[in-house]
Amino acid sequence: MGGERVDATAIGDRGLHGDRLWAVRDEERGVLTNAKRFPALLQCAARFVREPAPDVGPGHIPGVTITLPDGATVGSDDPEVHARLSSLLGHRVTLCSLHPASDRAHYKAAKATADDMRADFAIDASEPLPDFSMMPMAKLMELGKYATPPGTYFDAMALHVVTTASLEALRAKGDSDFDVRRFRPNVVVETTAGGLVEAGWTGGTLVLGGCTAFVDCPTPRCSMPTRAQEGLRADPKVLKTIVHEAERCLGAYATVTRAGEVRVGDEVRFEPPETSRLGDWARARATGLKRMLIRAAMPK
Repeated sequence: MGGERVDATAIGDRGLHGDRLWAVRDEERGVLTNAKRFPALLQCAARFVREPAPDVGPGHIPGVTITLPDGATVGSDDPEVHARLSSLLGHRVTLCSLHPASDRAHYKAAKATADDMRADFAIDASEPLPDFSMMPMAKLMELGKYATPPGTYFDAMALHVVTTASLEALRAKGDSDFDVRRFRPNVVVETTAGGLVEAGWTGGTLVLGGCTAFVDCPTPRCSMPTRAQEGLRADPKVLKTIVHEAERCLGAYATVTRAGEVRVGDEVRFEPPETSRLGDWARARATGLKRMLIRAAMPK
């Protein structure tokens, strides 16, 4: 659903405190779903009825109050919540809180088809399917089996970071509104550097206030940034610009390595990985092999 800005938060293994503890499940397909499939979800907002505890997790997640596009509200404990959401989406869905990672059936993905992928990533029939070779192989294998990594409701990683430099660089390439809300980052880094800054962060470490995070890969973009939300119109050209100018990636996915507090205005520092010619050659060979394996596994 629609995001919100906070001035301070804790960041830990589950990413931002309280992030993505509830999800919508498509009961007709038997799979967790999101605004890629049901864009109307972005017109909704949700707030916890009380602050989540520091150790929040499956079995002790506070309820939420959902504000629907017409301004009406419904609580997660209301017996009508599933019907209200189903009516909004025109599809039978349920609202569910985070399940334990051991409940593999809850996270199981539906068998994807090429048409499903084209719809999720807003790809025309004449265009090739995305190249996901920027992502770790273990994560790709996991997402081939599960709609979200078991024990989380994240698309892939717990932390998503975007810089103002990348937004400005892509904004300059067309007439689309590269409003940061389209990209749903956990952290926005203001920087005077130019270009697609975070595209070169893979393998390095980010120091974000009191926490640190390993940068796993650039963030591949799906259809979400093109969707309408409050104050933003639908704009398919946003994604086309990212595809043509940034190889479909904007932002960086990261894994938290040290938990800590983060506030608006905190300094952010990037520590690059150690590199060598041999290491660069090995990574290039590994990426080439990964691309071959991904192409072979892609739905036909």
